[in-house]
Amino acid sequence: MPDDEQFLEKLPTDLIFRLPPAFDDVEDERRHRKERLAAALRIFGKFGFEEGVAGHITARDPERTDHFWVNPFGMSFKHIKVSDLILVNHQGQVVEGRYPVNEAAFAIHSQVHQARPDVVAAAHSHSTHGRAISALGQKLEPITQDVCAFYQDHGLFDDYTGVVTDLEEGKRIAAALGDHKAVILRNHGLLTVGDTVDAAAWWFITMERSCQVQLLAKAAGQVVPIEHDNAVLTHEQIGNDLVGWINYQPLYDQIIREQPDLFD
Repeated sequence: MPDDEQFLEKLPTDLIFRLPPAFDDVEDERRHRKERLAAALRIFGKFGFEEGVAGHITARDPERTDHFWVNPFGMSFKHIKVSDLILVNHQGQVVEGRYPVNEAAFAIHSQVHQARPDVVAAAHSHSTHGRAISALGQKLEPITQDVCAFYQDHGLFDDYTGVVTDLEEGKRIAAALGDHKAVILRNHGLLTVGDTVDAAAWWFITMERSCQVQLLAKAAGQVVPIEHDNAVLTHEQIGNDLVGWINYQPLYDQIIREQPDLFD
């Protein structure tokens, strides 16, 4: 992914401009990640990304880095609070929390977090347009400015063998993700990652919308692609995790104002 430092150099120095916080205390950082995770799940619920018990977002614990926080199995995204989140270790055991873990969440996310130590958060859900694109076995094409965030920066897991409950399958998904920010899981859906919960959630949201746009545009007629050099440039401008974090802030502000009980 592009270097965030290049983006930071262009920011105003005399105006209020929010940036991801830094922490000296691990407990503060843990609480922050859990709050952002609960908020992201609420947003996914609001946007209709739920499909029964399918779907999960994880956040790596800042201290026990081979553990991750995740939504509990069988609870609606729309109802999850910080206190509902569970902590899962590298063996799939719930070490904090009152609920079980989704077996597929562990099989996929544990391998993604293990393969990508740079990743703090990963998001996967069975969103409608993501599933439609995945059923075509297609990747996203550079046909709008927004989708260029994924230009040459997403993979395709070109296989389907059933519900993912095997760690080996999780490893194959992690390999298809590679060093990208996202992967399309054929006949399944989307998975995105980021160096913050906010970035991972934003990439999922805008990827789902980009899938919708591609389906609509191709159904309407012949699309006009963005030329390679311009797509590369646009990716450099909007494709790094800091930009993803910034894009996500209005959504975060909305959900915590609308649903402050998520912090309970």
